[in-house]
Amino acid sequence: MDRRAFFKTAAAGGLVCLGSKTGAAVQDANTRFPEPAPLSFLEETSDLKITAIRAAKLVPKRPLPVYKPAAGSWNISRVEVASPLSIYPRFKAQRSLFFTGSLGSNTVIVETNKGITGYGYGGTGAAFVAENHLAKLLLNEDPFQVERLWDIMWRGTVYYGRKGIAVHAISAVDNAIWDIVGKALRTPVYELLGGAHRQRVPGYCTGNNIEQAVEFGFRKIKLALPYGPADGEAGLDQNEQLVERARRLLGPDGEIMIDCWMALTELYAEQLAARLKPYQVYWMEECLMPDDYVGMGRLNAQVNSTRMATGEHEYTRYGFELLARHKAADIWQPDMNWCGGLTELRWIDALARASNTPVIPHGGWRGGAAHFVFSNENTPLCEMFLPWPGGPAEVYERFEEENGVTRGPEGIYMQPPNRPGFGFEVKSV
Repeated sequence: MDRRAFFKTAAAGGLVCLGSKTGAAVQDANTRFPEPAPLSFLEETSDLKITAIRAAKLVPKRPLPVYKPAAGSWNISRVEVASPLSIYPRFKAQRSLFFTGSLGSNTVIVETNKGITGYGYGGTGAAFVAENHLAKLLLNEDPFQVERLWDIMWRGTVYYGRKGIAVHAISAVDNAIWDIVGKALRTPVYELLGGAHRQRVPGYCTGNNIEQAVEFGFRKIKLALPYGPADGEAGLDQNEQLVERARRLLGPDGEIMIDCWMALTELYAEQLAARLKPYQVYWMEECLMPDDYVGMGRLNAQVNSTRMATGEHEYTRYGFELLARHKAADIWQPDMNWCGGLTELRWIDALARASNTPVIPHGGWRGGAAHFVFSNENTPLCEMFLPWPGGPAEVYERFEEENGVTRGPEGIYMQPPNRPGFGFEVKSV
């Protein structure tokens, strides 16, 4: 049995039975989608009403020390990383050459008539749509009706949205509403989702500061692929050298993942997978552009030496249904702050369970997603990102504290805070 088949079998063994949803008059009765487990609080009518939704810049209540990263450290905005624009020399050197400037805040505050406030993280441009449109849709609504409110936002933006900024905004508002519900019930969000079924979740570290990650205690590392098809055979050589270095530092029992960030062709991905077969790569991520479902399906069928993962730039259950239809990936990676928020993430996960597909959210340690990771038996790992090397001890101590870091046979483990809501310790400035 190859690695992919084993992983799917193991994941299937950990699935839980799905219940039927009650108390939410939102989806069509004859929906084709598997339903997530019921939420007990949907049966309740609270005395809360949404009074405002506004853009906010959220910062830690306890600011971290500012420092300059250590010389020679890897930084995703300053070094070459393969991307969809790597084929154009003008943009090839670094992602910062084509990343957006400021499109406003990605975060929102949702206020209620009882003084309970929710903080929500979304994606690029989220707050503009949230403040200028979604507020109009949700004023005076009961925040406990999370499914109904999600459906109102989805239907209200579908004529200009469906993906991108509009769904980034829905994500931010939806997440803030979950924060309100947890605070109102004085319980962490993971308890609203059914509680913790384990004490901690293994984490993997994304980034090419391999030495730092290994020294910190990580046994699972995801590397950002530096070179793509435009770099030819020499680029393949250098990509292999990076993976070889990671394998040498991790030893034979560590896990290596590769983030290809939509930069490859089918042929190049097959060549890369063949080159990396001796290093037992755990998965290759986002090899192709996210709308190339047919190509991803072909690639997934062709490559058997590793798993295929994708979904970071996919939106809502409808996008993931296409991944399922084309058998495009072995692992789904929705981002809770981009894909439609926690409400929609639950629907995506229900669909994934129906096809025995693990869900490992992109950015799993940030923006409240750790609560989903912690409560969900279909999520075996949590993505994490260490602060840059070279900082004072307080920076890394705070990282451990805020992410509930412990250590064990799989390296680093995490767990979310047990404070009400998402447990954010932030303020608006």
